[in-house]
Amino acid sequence: MGNIRLFIKLMSISVRSQMQYRASFFMLAFSLFLSSFVGIAGIWILFDRFKLVAGWNFAEVAVLYGIVHMGFAISEAFARGLDKFDQLLIMGDFDRLLLRPAGTLFQVAASQVQLMRIGRFLQGLFVFSLGIHELGISLFSYQLFVLVLAIFGTAALFYGLLVLQATIAFWTTESLEFMNIATYGGLEACQFPITIYPMLFQIIFTYIIPLACVSYFPASTILGHSHNPYAWLFPFAGVIFLAAMCFFWNFGVRRYTSTGS
Repeated sequence: MGNIRLFIKLMSISVRSQMQYRASFFMLAFSLFLSSFVGIAGIWILFDRFKLVAGWNFAEVAVLYGIVHMGFAISEAFARGLDKFDQLLIMGDFDRLLLRPAGTLFQVAASQVQLMRIGRFLQGLFVFSLGIHELGISLFSYQLFVLVLAIFGTAALFYGLLVLQATIAFWTTESLEFMNIATYGGLEACQFPITIYPMLFQIIFTYIIPLACVSYFPASTILGHSHNPYAWLFPFAGVIFLAAMCFFWNFGVRRYTSTGS
């Protein structure tokens, strides 16, 4: 309970600092909202030409697109501190965090909250809402419940990838580009049904980085492309992945050598 109060306090400080320049904040949020439409416009052009991709129509892919982008926006908003963690190590500031009673991962993650990411989230929500309206999915249905679980499962998985990126910095600060392939590459790839990719690619994004588990498989069942009565359990793969990355973080902290040693 104390950690929750502390997180809210730190988050409010970060938000207040950003709101000191409100015009800049709203322009950045609006630019993220508009720039994200470039991606969905490209997808719409594709479907306008071919109508179906791997048996999926535009409305169904819009639901998948919304799940992935809303999940990514949530994780990105609350993980800016992790994204810049390598600089914390280089400057030697991580040593100060080790002296504090709160957990190091909590301190790093709560150090920065970027609410301007709401622009990407709202764009994903708009496309997602368009898709479920076109498909006739009720707002008070099991189908929507599973899709909402998929959003939060996707957020947990992307957050886990950002924790992994930060943890690797304990050994090397040259991992950023490699991890961008997994995070941003996964974001782009999982906008479409995973079945359109080669088998090796499907294996990677199902068993190693389980993005397909948290987004594609629940959506595939709900939209009638497959049948699995346990579809609601798939999003929890993101939670399991995040928990595993938190254990990996603790392993990295134990192996960390202070800049003063």
